[in-house]
Amino acid sequence: MNKQELLKKFGKNIRIERIKKDLTQEQLAEIMDVSQNYIACIECGRQNMSLGKILELSNALQINIENLLKFSD
Repeated sequence: MNKQELLKKFGKNIRIERIKKDLTQEQLAEIMDVSQNYIACIECGRQNMSLGKILELSNALQINIENLLKFSD
């Protein structure tokens, strides 16, 4: 797996968890105090996140961070 594939799988995990929580990109962005465009770029695999932001994201979604970091098919 290369970096681009990893980012896309990570973004897909975020999208799945966000939808499970019935949140729009805009709502999640507001909770995290980031732009909706940033969330969109993460979900599309065009933007990388720091570990600190990943932790914030898992807290915002009220899920275990491991749910976002599972990359097996």
